[in-house]
Amino acid sequence: METPVPGVWTHIPSLVWRGAWRAWMLGFAMVALAACSQGSSPSQGRKLELKPCRLEGLSLQAQCGTYEVFENREAKSGRKLSLRVAVVPALAAQPQPDPLVYLAGGPGQSATRTAEMLLAVERIRRHRDIVLVDQRGTGDSSPLDCELRQKEEGLSALFDEGDVPRRLHACRERWEADVRQYTTPIAMADLDEVRAALGYEKVNLWGVSYGTRAALVYMRQFPERVRTAILDGVAPMGLYLPLYMPRDGQRALELLLSHCEQDAVCEKTFPKLRARTEALLAKLAEAPVRVRVPHPRTGVQEDVVLTQQAFLGALLMQLYSAEGGSLVPLMLDRVTREDWAPFVALSLGGGDTLDRTMSRGLQFAVICAEDAPFFTQEDVEREAKGTWFGALMGLEMMAACEGWPRATLPSGYRDAVVSDVPTLLLSGELDPVTPPAWGEEAKRTLKNGLHVVVPGVGHNALVADCARSLMVEFVAKGSGEGLKPSCGGSLSRPPFFTSFAGPVP
Repeated sequence: METPVPGVWTHIPSLVWRGAWRAWMLGFAMVALAACSQGSSPSQGRKLELKPCRLEGLSLQAQCGTYEVFENREAKSGRKLSLRVAVVPALAAQPQPDPLVYLAGGPGQSATRTAEMLLAVERIRRHRDIVLVDQRGTGDSSPLDCELRQKEEGLSALFDEGDVPRRLHACRERWEADVRQYTTPIAMADLDEVRAALGYEKVNLWGVSYGTRAALVYMRQFPERVRTAILDGVAPMGLYLPLYMPRDGQRALELLLSHCEQDAVCEKTFPKLRARTEALLAKLAEAPVRVRVPHPRTGVQEDVVLTQQAFLGALLMQLYSAEGGSLVPLMLDRVTREDWAPFVALSLGGGDTLDRTMSRGLQFAVICAEDAPFFTQEDVEREAKGTWFGALMGLEMMAACEGWPRATLPSGYRDAVVSDVPTLLLSGELDPVTPPAWGEEAKRTLKNGLHVVVPGVGHNALVADCARSLMVEFVAKGSGEGLKPSCGGSLSRPPFFTSFAGPVP
């Protein structure tokens, strides 16, 4: 797993918002994995018919099928949904009976369209099947698709804050779906039905970003079915989206600027970077800037209006991976010298991957049901106070969710999950959205939890080989006992780029 793509949260056309949520999602762009089907033997009692198939990003065959559930699980009548299910069989002739179930980020990301993530668990796959289920409303599981901008609109649309509530309402009017039925608890009930249909008695959960919330919910609803759980980029029940993102993003940015100031080459190449950036933000706060830049893909010159929020969104997006962060001082240096082309190029990068893998409607269905109702404007302003990123993300989410049909959540849904399931929690030291403090919060009520902070990485720790090795050992043992509570003590942030040719040799 060379290039993690953050895994959670969402994107509405404010660039603080779009960049933040895109970045969560972009943490999933990985190198392709050969998904071999040899040595596979279906579990006893399998009731779901699977046929050979190919998943995006995988060079060899998996096994795929569909499983029908009622949209309204409680009524057990009415509209039905077809869930896409994929199994990447274990390589062993006699695999272990409990598979690894991958829970994708977002909310809104398709598990089967981000199957290249499985490169990170290739060693686990030697002995266990890997199961992917597109959560209801995502991928090929009756998706709640909603385009918030048209690709043909060009660069101007990328930085246009737009009228998200209106566009979202128009999408909702088109859907046949009852959006109240697309919450995480309902999706985890779907998953347990799929587990039973596949013939597995127990599973090992692997959640990434928003997928860690989904894993925690499954652990609470079906504790007897979980052998182990791995939570990477931990989003506990106390983390409301996007309430804490300005604060957590500011922490990551402060770390980056401090590291640059402490690095002799970075400080010499980009002197007084913090002060220059603050001056730029003050200028953008007074009025947007109009710039003419070449489109990074076509080379055609385009006029773009850039607001302070658009700039901050792109900045936050780059912090999701340590590799992306290594370009930030160079980008900041260029824009403070009124060279906006690198900023535009970096902002555009990864958008196609996000558009291909994400369901915008499902993002809002989850967040408008599970997050936005639990905070107020005062909460948003309090958490954003003193940050560069400000309160706009939270306020925009509240506006987008206004009038959204209210879903019913289980009593105490946002209470911390209490569990004795063996759980490995992984946090990136530099993560701008699920920093280590959130992993610590989740661990407090996980009796058999082991929290490991991985130095020098951002959102999603699996870029580090030591994290992948811990996962292999943890799943093999079925316990965190005896595992070292640290990871890669010699790891550090990648060197800063001093030019677009790379860091100083």
